[in-house]
Amino acid sequence: MRGFDYERPSADADAIRSGRESSARFIAGGTLLVDLLRLDVERPARVVDLNGLSHTALEVSANGLRIGALVRNSDLAEHPQVIAAFPALSQALLSGASPQIRNMATVGGNLLQRTRCSYFRDVAVEACNKRTPGSGCAALTGYSRMHAVLGVSDRCIAAHPSDMCVALLALDAVVHTLGPRGERAIPLADLHTLPGARPERESVLEPGEIVTHVSLVKSALAARSAYVKARDRASYAFALASAAAALELDGNLVRAARVALGGVASKPWRCPEVEQALVGKPATKESFQAAAALAMRDAKTTVDNQFKVELGRRVIARALTLAGART
Repeated sequence: MRGFDYERPSADADAIRSGRESSARFIAGGTLLVDLLRLDVERPARVVDLNGLSHTALEVSANGLRIGALVRNSDLAEHPQVIAAFPALSQALLSGASPQIRNMATVGGNLLQRTRCSYFRDVAVEACNKRTPGSGCAALTGYSRMHAVLGVSDRCIAAHPSDMCVALLALDAVVHTLGPRGERAIPLADLHTLPGARPERESVLEPGEIVTHVSLVKSALAARSAYVKARDRASYAFALASAAAALELDGNLVRAARVALGGVASKPWRCPEVEQALVGKPATKESFQAAAALAMRDAKTTVDNQFKVELGRRVIARALTLAGART
């Protein structure tokens, strides 16, 4: 690990000012940045600790939740109102990492976590456009079982790692930020960027901009939600494919649906074609499987990850089935 300057501001304005420099990095729980520092992937001249800021509250109202960016993943996952009103979010958080890591990891850090692509994390591999723009992408010709099949480009096929973001996408979350140009409210669907020609840019946040909180609106749809994760082992593993689903029912008919995928795309991936196909259909296993079959049509696979096409469809159908079974 290389040396760096360390700051712990107590005011948002100071954090924003310190974080504007290209050589600065924000830290909260540290569950990812510390890894990348040790691996020599990240080499900041300054680390700005956000734990002195005030964004630590999880506020419940009649309309929904206001989740501070410094709320720990374990506290969010185990909150009674989250379990009752947004079950997919609790399930997604509990499916990720270990209890010890969830006790440290923050909501803001989870939103902005970087890929677990093995080529990105190995500095001995020279070809990684995320780490060294313009150097190439070793995954395109290397072993790529864990890599993305949706939203990829000829510059990068790294998969987005978050479970929480997939659930938040299906629950229509809004991310609130504060930066040099003031406040912003960003729908979760618009927060992350596709790799395109600039894989090193992973979100729409500007230098120095910090996440202050995430807002969720209570609804019948959010309360009837579920998260499913397929992985190589039962715990402490990243998704091969995951899905969050939420349903609003009128009797046994689907009035509205939300479906998002994880583990298969370069960012949390919404499935509007599946959602539209479900409206007006009965909430049955057959309807869910038929709608899920419409997903993944734009997948671009390698020999190693082509299995994710069918797996993605299956986790969607399973998540819809579990959501439909909720009372």
